[in-house]
Amino acid sequence: MQSVDADVAVHELKLKFGNLAKWFRLVMPTNYAIVATGGKQYRVRPGDAIDVERIDESEGDVIVLGDVLLTCIGGRVTTGTPYVAGAQVTAKVESHGRGKKKTVFKYKNKIRYRRKRGHRQQFTRLLVNDIEV
Repeated sequence: MQSVDADVAVHELKLKFGNLAKWFRLVMPTNYAIVATGGKQYRVRPGDAIDVERIDESEGDVIVLGDVLLTCIGGRVTTGTPYVAGAQVTAKVESHGRGKKKTVFKYKNKIRYRRKRGHRQQFTRLLVNDIEV
């Protein structure tokens, strides 16, 4: 249980910074990177699990994502043109799966044309191990 002084200090921080979590993000920068894979961009940190487009690797394999667009290590931001030279993100393939079903419904009025199909996108779940610059 926190003491009264600690509660007052937290309240003062909330008044000054609006939200304690935002204040911690300002004071304690986290290491992160923005990587491109499968035509999409993802913001990743070590320990994150992300779902990307299906990658043809076996479960348990360690892969290297070399298309790093931006890195932030210790509060120092490095942007690439288009990629950061020498930067790479290593990740482990945890599993493969299929997303939620989406309904594709085609319809044309007045001519009784209706087509209903479903689609489930395949994905690969990656566990980010390390960001190297």
